[in-house]
Formats: sequence, structure tokens, C-alpha cells
Amino acid sequence: MTENGSDMSTKKHQMIVIGAGPGGYVAAIRAAQLGLDVAIVDKNKVMGGTCLRVGCIPSKALLESSEKYEEIKKQIGVHGINVKGVSLDLGKMLKRKDKIVQGLTKGIEALLKKNKITRYEGNAKFTKDRTVIVESGGVQVEELEADNIIIATGSRSATIAGVELDSERVDTSTEALNYKEVPKHLAVIGGGYIGIELGSVWRRLGAEVTIVEYLDRILPGIDSEVAKEAHKLLEKQGMKFELRSRVQGANIENNKITIERRNGDPIEADRVLVAVGRAPFTANLGLEDVGVKRDDRGWIIVDDDYKTNIEGVYAIGDVIPGPMLAHKAEEEGMACVEKIVTGFGHVNYKAIPAVVYTHPEIAAVGKTEDELKDEAVEYRKGKFPFIANGRAKAIEYAEGFVKILTHAKTDRVLGVHIIGPHAGDLIAECTAAMEFGASAEDIARTCHAHPTLSEAVKEAALAVEDRAIHM
Repeated sequence: MTENGSDMSTKKHQMIVIGAGPGGYVAAIRAAQLGLDVAIVDKNKVMGGTCLRVGCIPSKALLESSEKYEEIKKQIGVHGINVKGVSLDLGKMLKRKDKIVQGLTKGIEALLKKNKITRYEGNAKFTKDRTVIVESGGVQVEELEADNIIIATGSRSATIAGVELDSERVDTSTEALNYKEVPKHLAVIGGGYIGIELGSVWRRLGAEVTIVEYLDRILPGIDSEVAKEAHKLLEKQGMKFELRSRVQGANIENNKITIERRNGDPIEADRVLVAVGRAPFTANLGLEDVGVKRDDRGWIIVDDDYKTNIEGVYAIGDVIPGPMLAHKAEEEGMACVEKIVTGFGHVNYKAIPAVVYTHPEIAAVGKTEDELKDEAVEYRKGKFPFIANGRAKAIEYAEGFVKILTHAKTDRVLGVHIIGPHAGDLIAECTAAMEFGASAEDIARTCHAHPTLSEAVKEAALAVEDRAIHM
């Protein structure tokens, strides 16, 4: 019975996916390709999850626009191009971002329709094993049942004790994508990739930006040599850093925010962006009602097949442990479905790339040098600077380097770390190399077109044995 007393028949599917983000919609499409009758449930009117609606895509759109603005305003003259009267139309920039998001969400809707996937709009909540109620506006609108249910509800912005969110002054990455004016001083709490990326956007558009980080370095998890170089280059661009800062609170008075620190002087700002990471989104799913187990940090516990402790219930993406990356969720979505349908599916967690879309870009795959030292693994290192790469010089983008780490005895690639132009694209070759168990010599002996940025990867591979040609 629904809350208004009317009868509600149970609709049956072979698979239900809860959440239409990258992991969810990819899992649904793969299941449909394998011949299942699939339903997908999401509380939002538009598909794509946090990544597409208020995360990866809109932030990259603004990063691109802000980079072009700064390049034309400050750097284009070196090419012999003289420009005067450059001005910012922030409203138009935001509309462009929104248009990109709208186009991609419609594309996902078309893909779901093409694959005959049934869509339900509302909050999905478990009522018993393999059965969920879909609620919309507080009213139960559907009851669904399936042989298998995949939880792919993603993550939410994490908060910090003592800092109360206020959408007008103190907010998260979601609001930072839509500031109606450029802040005079933006303080970012958190020096991870989200804080650094969005801080870069607003610094380029004219804000003074201060990154307030608890640790003694930025970009935790990134190779420390790369993070140190990123700190230097971002500081050179005008970004300020307050490291080893333990934030205790944020007080608003007279349109100014004062960030209180336990081990430093207060910091005043016009806006504060809280970017201290993300947390799994599992609220109001009824997990407790059916006994789905979670760990002490809120992640759903699964086995190697993405099975929870409840038969027929699976979980993927940001709601389970591991890097909170859209492409990791996509791979898990496909692997989970393939395991259910065919018995086979695989994700190589040693070859999951990560990218920070700053200027210059940062990209990595595999082990960091810090991890290899901690694990007492004997390794060799090859490093090549972009300043020695012809293509990088030609495009006036020669900051950074490529670093390749290999096993000392086998030469197998253990990790690659890039800071420099188009690092996010260059890492794909390195990820493929690691997926196939390649050695540095394999990369070095592969012919790379000239002049290209990818030659820096080849040279770094050569440098593992001290035989780089152009250095």
C-alpha cells in the first residue's frame, strides 16, 4: 500500500541499479547489453550523478574557460599576438558550463532509452532483500523487485567540525561552481585535488586564493616530488598556501569570514570553500533495515565480486573503499555486471590513473616513489623534463617532468608520475603499458611521433637506464 492508501503492485526486473552516476549508468548499460531487463533509480531529474551534474564535467569546463582567460590576458603576447581590452563575462562563462552539462545529461538519457533501460525517478529504499521502494516527494510511488541490485549512489562533500556551511559565504564544491561574482579573497580549506582545481579557477578569474591545509604538503596521495613541484608552480602563479593549519572554526561577521586556526593566526576571507574530501552517500537507503554491513567510515563492505553480505545485493564506486574516481566506478560497474552474468570480470587496481586538472596538469598511475621506499621495494627511476621537449617548447608549455619508476631487477613499470602539459592524456599510454606488464625498455623501444609531448614519456623510459637522448 502507498502512503495515500492506494494499492501498489510490485514491478519486477532482472537487475536494479540505484544511482545514475558513472558507475550506475555504465553498469545498467552493460547489463542491458548482456540481455538483462534493467531498471535504474535516481532521485535527480537529470542523469549523470555528481560527476556530470556538479563535479568532474562542470569543473573542467570552468578550468578550461578560466585558463583561456588568463592566457589571453597575461600570456598570449609571447606569441606575437597583441590583445587589448580583455574582460570577463562570468555569466556567459557559467552558461557555457551549464550547456555542456545539459548536453551530456541528455546524451545519457538517450543511451538508457537506446538500451531499453527502465528509469525511475525518486529515492530508492530497501524494504526487504532484493526489494526497494521508490519515494518521490515523501510519497511511495513504486515498489521494485529484482534478482540482483547494485548500489551505486556515489559520494557527498565531506564537512569539517566547527565549520558550519552557509551557501552565501561558506560552502562546498557544488556552490563553488556557480559563484555569481569573483570573490576578492577565497579561502579553500583542503589542499587536495578538488580544492586546488577550484582554487585555480577563481584565482585565474581574479580572486586572491589561499589554500589552508592540515598536512605539511598539498595533494596527499600524489607522489611527493610531484606535489612539491606543483606547490612551487602554483605559488609562482599567485596561489597562497597555509600548511600545517588545523582549522577550528569559521565565523561570519560584517560580510567577512574569519577562519580560526589552532596553530596559526586567523585568516580573513570573503568566501570559504570547504574541500576536505568526500564521503560515501548511503543515507536513507534502508541499508540498516536489511542488514547491509558498512565499516566504521561508512563504506559498504564487499568481497572481490562486489557482493555485500546480503545475497543479490552489490555495491560499486564511491560507496565502497578505494579511490573516489569516476573511471574507477565505471570499471567496477562493468566488472560487477559481467561477474553476475558471465562469472568473469576484472579491475586491475594497480593501473587506475588519477589526474589533477591544474596548470600544469598532474597525472599518475601505480606506485609513488614514497610507497616504494616504505615497502622497501628496490626500484629505478627515469626522469625527463618538458623543457627539453620540442613540442612543449613550441606550445610555450614546458614546465614539469615525467617520472617512471621500475622494478630494479625486472624493469617492469611500477608507477608513472607526470606534471606538465596534457599529463592527463599522456598517462593513458603508461596505464596501458602497466596493464600489459610492460617494462621501461618496452616503452623506450616503441616509436613515438616527433614532435610530440609523448616523446617525454619515451625519454623518461630511456632515462631509467641513463640513456635519455635529449638530456
